[in-house]
Amino acid sequence: MLDAAPPPPPRFAAHAQLVRGPLRSWHRGCPVPLHDLRRLRVTHWGFDGRAHTGRLIVHRDAVGAVTRALRTLFVARFPIRQMRLIDRYGASDDRSMAADNTSAFNCRRAAGSTAWSEHSYGRAIDVNPRENPMILGGRTYPPNARRRGKGVIRAGSLARRAFANVGWSWGGRWTEPRDYQHFSASGN
Repeated sequence: MLDAAPPPPPRFAAHAQLVRGPLRSWHRGCPVPLHDLRRLRVTHWGFDGRAHTGRLIVHRDAVGAVTRALRTLFVARFPIRQMRLIDRYGASDDRSMAADNTSAFNCRRAAGSTAWSEHSYGRAIDVNPRENPMILGGRTYPPNARRRGKGVIRAGSLARRAFANVGWSWGGRWTEPRDYQHFSASGN
């Protein structure tokens, strides 16, 4: 009996499509119209060492940059615990972060501010929030954060470089808040 050939290794795949239907994370008054958003289905490595398909919503002009950065992370096997639409958490940033969910679009105000978050424009992504928390006013978000183990982003890390290479900035360089999970096109 011949041994079966091992299956081919997983390949990176990304597919963007128009957002259809209602979203909890979008409402009247958001600074970006729904027709400018795209649902991105993308392959990523999980903390279990297996390839998974995740979902994000991003602005149509951010699809290329986010795809290139996530491809770099996939090739390097950088782990992402999960990548689900924030609508699954009732559009609650706190609930999504506590679940260690990597997310992008969410029409909301910036933490500690009355200005729109860059997430409201679909031009920001938060990666592994429990491993890469936000520190605001001496408090850690999410409260169940632990800045160690798999999926941590540091100043010289591959994840930081992957987003820098597509022109996105990292919130881990800010002074207040210090937002280790956050990458954005504008640097805000």
